[in-house]
Amino acid sequence: MSTISHPARLTLVSYHLCPYVQRAAIALMEKGAPFERRFIDLAAKPGWFTALSPLGKVPLLLVEQAGQQQAVLFESSVICEFVEETVQGPELHPADPLVRARHRAWMEFGSAILADLWRLETAPDAAGFEQARAKMADKFARVEEVLGTGPYFAGEAFSLVDAVYAPIFRYFDLFDTLADTGLFAGLPRVQAWRQALSVRPSVRGAVTPDYPDRLRAFLVRHDAFLLKRAA
Repeated sequence: MSTISHPARLTLVSYHLCPYVQRAAIALMEKGAPFERRFIDLAAKPGWFTALSPLGKVPLLLVEQAGQQQAVLFESSVICEFVEETVQGPELHPADPLVRARHRAWMEFGSAILADLWRLETAPDAAGFEQARAKMADKFARVEEVLGTGPYFAGEAFSLVDAVYAPIFRYFDLFDTLADTGLFAGLPRVQAWRQALSVRPSVRGAVTPDYPDRLRAFLVRHDAFLLKRAA
């Protein structure tokens, strides 16, 4: 592994609710890498951010090394892979190329679940909510089929796949207090995986303490059916 030169200053440009930011934060914390977080408001993006971010999205990882121009990395998957390849610490990808490719595929599957989750949390009516819920239920059923005895995706070893799914499960810490989505019913392996991830220090530390309040406010702003269902 080729490590980045030290001391290197890492800054994770973040938005409080972004699950993709959480992926990167979890990877950095699992590696024990010191980093700073710089939160921005995506509804009022600062000029310095739009100048740095080609897609106008978070996360960004700013890498500053002595004697070198600041490097800007964007896209969470790229950031996680960079962290894995350059920062010393526990390995977050399997060594076997075939198993590693399989892990990357399930990480992409997690991104597809997040797309459905966005529709679930922003659905303004019952029809849209149920459509998104059904798609997510089908995907989680597929995840159930590939999980082993746990506690993590690959067994005892925490991996980048876990970093992808932990932010997904976090949404339901609030959603479950509002309504029964039934998404994890009959999926004991998924439920056990969710529980194991919820107590992982890196997962807990990937968000600020006011995350639930911010998420609820997001639902209110979007007039989410989830809140109406809870009423």
